[in-house]
Amino acid sequence: MSMQRIPDVKKDIPRDQVFRKFTVDRPGRIVFVGHHLSTRTTVRCLVRTISLHGAELEVSRFLPVPKNFFLEILGIRDEIGCTLMRREQEKAVIGFNMLIDPEFLHHVVKLSFEV
Repeated sequence: MSMQRIPDVKKDIPRDQVFRKFTVDRPGRIVFVGHHLSTRTTVRCLVRTISLHGAELEVSRFLPVPKNFFLEILGIRDEIGCTLMRREQEKAVIGFNMLIDPEFLHHVVKLSFEV
């Protein structure tokens, strides 16, 4: 009799896939963290999806995306501390350094429906 392994959801599913994703297609900026936390260099991006844990960004494949940076979303005053998880051509999957507040997420999603 063989014992089948029961999957452990916490271990088997990548963290960026555990949380519900919302499509927002909102312009944003990647703000590089420089020497002494200076933030001078920015790269434009498009925030395709967002969750409490992270986001999927569209960035020109010719532009760099640093390992750690701040994300600014058009219409939102706050910057979100981020870490690059993986990059495939124009798609950059990022994780937020801390889970974002559900009310903040609701605000971002709501903005995507406003004209």
